[in-house]
Amino acid sequence: MPADPPFDLAQVDRLLTTTKSVRRRLDLERPVPRQIIVECIRLASYAPNASNAQEWHWVVVTEPGLRKLVGEQYRACTEPPVSVMLASKLEAGDEAGARISRSILYLAARMGDVPAIVIPCYDVAAATERYGRLLDAGSAPTSMEPAMYASILPAVWSFQLALRSRGLGSTLTTAHQSDQPAMARILGIPDSWYQVALLPVGYTTGGDFQPSPREAVDHTIVWDRYAGG
Repeated sequence: MPADPPFDLAQVDRLLTTTKSVRRRLDLERPVPRQIIVECIRLASYAPNASNAQEWHWVVVTEPGLRKLVGEQYRACTEPPVSVMLASKLEAGDEAGARISRSILYLAARMGDVPAIVIPCYDVAAATERYGRLLDAGSAPTSMEPAMYASILPAVWSFQLALRSRGLGSTLTTAHQSDQPAMARILGIPDSWYQVALLPVGYTTGGDFQPSPREAVDHTIVWDRYAGG
């Protein structure tokens, strides 16, 4: 047992409390070096996953023409539902919620300008033997088993932490999932790969990030056995 913590806890805690969804503060002008994305994906590959099978693929879009097409498709999936959500929040007087909706719409309108777009995919076809047959021959996955999400989402979060540690930001979005086949056609993604998320990646603008307000955790913890009604 080491006498001291094995890491600089102040730095680790700062990383964990200030890695957040970045939309308005993505630098749309500064290119993101390919090697940095590779480094962050390499670090993400150490995340826990079932049987260390690493049944994932990372589709990284940097070519301007493709980014434009991806952005248009993302906007088409995002703007209609979020616009309705924004109107509902404004009617309810929920300004904090409306601010988030506006931020989502801001990013949707500019997604094609983001320097890099990363789509982590889970190879459902490769996992069918592990979790049972989920796909009929020739069909595309429309959902995933919880165990599959558990085998890729830790890697996605590790990727985001690695970005943050290098001065970049991102946000995990899923709006494009309402029409995965359309995105698959744009990028040539195999039908058997489930598109788990879409992450815009760029350097951040402005000063450093501060921890967001959070409620105390005491009332969320259940010790040993839940005894509530």
